Amino acid sequence: MRNPPLGLYIHIPWCVQKCPYCDFNSHGVKSVIPEKEYVSHLLDDLALDAQRVPQRAVNTIFFGGGTPSLFSEDAIATLLAGVRERIPLTEDAEITLEANPGTVETGRFSGYVQAGVNRISIGVQSFQQKHLQALGRIHDAAQAQHAVTQAHQAGLQSFNIDLMHGLPDQRIDNAMEDLATAIALKPHHLSWYQLTIEPNTPFYSRPPELPDDDVLWDIQAKGHDVLMQAGYQQYEISGYSKPGYQCQHNLNYWRFGDYIGIGCGAHGKITDTTNNTITRTVKTKHPRGYMDITRPYLDQATNVEQDDLAFEFFMNRFRLVEPCPIDDFTLLTGTHLTAAQQAALDDAQRQGLLTISQTNWQVTEKGRRYLNSLLSCFV
Repeated sequence: MRNPPLGLYIHIPWCVQKCPYCDFNSHGVKSVIPEKEYVSHLLDDLALDAQRVPQRAVNTIFFGGGTPSLFSEDAIATLLAGVRERIPLTEDAEITLEANPGTVETGRFSGYVQAGVNRISIGVQSFQQKHLQALGRIHDAAQAQHAVTQAHQAGLQSFNIDLMHGLPDQRIDNAMEDLATAIALKPHHLSWYQLTIEPNTPFYSRPPELPDDDVLWDIQAKGHDVLMQAGYQQYEISGYSKPGYQCQHNLNYWRFGDYIGIGCGAHGKITDTTNNTITRTVKTKHPRGYMDITRPYLDQATNVEQDDLAFEFFMNRFRLVEPCPIDDFTLLTGTHLTAAQQAALDDAQRQGLLTISQTNWQVTEKGRRYLNSLLSCFV
């Protein structure tokens, strides 16, 4: 077993308002956000988690939410300076911050860059007003394009546009119009993903009418072709980038890497090679509880059982287009394939979902289309 690369996820839980499709741990702003207090707690949280990964350096940082762009440039600068004091950070670390167009003030991206952020992910979702309204977004198309203009001017190494498809009342031409608009803005990276209805969301209790499966597949297939023709390469189920601009933080997730998770409800995964264990951590979910000094930040810490390791490994690794080295399974899980797991791999190959060579597993185009069927082989 070996230590994989290490990332750091920082959760900012506040939003202007919660979108009806969102099942992330986010909370609408009801008063002034306690920036300084929350940053102090994040750094104390990190100091405790850093003890779990002695002498290991962080390769990527990702500010997710919620809406991290609600935080000021000074707050992000203080936080990143504090991170560097508590855990080693590689010189070329990718540092991403999520931003929503409706919360970005003029010039703020430049301030984030000065603070140390080198990659921005802009949550556009659509450029069409009827779809933005259906999704509960607080911005319009002009604000989205203004945010992208800022990203170009801020001196970032890279930026991403998040774009949804399969929206309520969306047709193929609507989806392609959104995609064409995004491509024309020349982002280095595009996350092109389908709206899904998640439990415990308003959309789940009052489902909107979504396109049928045939339309959804036509949108996905045509959109893929459009992106490839525009010079974007698919490296993950919903991730497309110009060559050399893949999101390294997300790649680390899918390659079964480790990550510290700090902040409200943040999840982490830590490998301990001394006792051959992988531990999943979850932090206290609500801001009031998280910032209560009488309570611990850590809500759960659970060792992943050997029976679950294979499924977790394949669930992550088979999202990627790149081949998976077979040796990575034992190196990163500390276990060997059982006869049942090898039989499942062989079954996936017979179904055309996977190819197997002496050194690699490779998900096929059919396997990417029917990923749930592929993963069900390992349940």
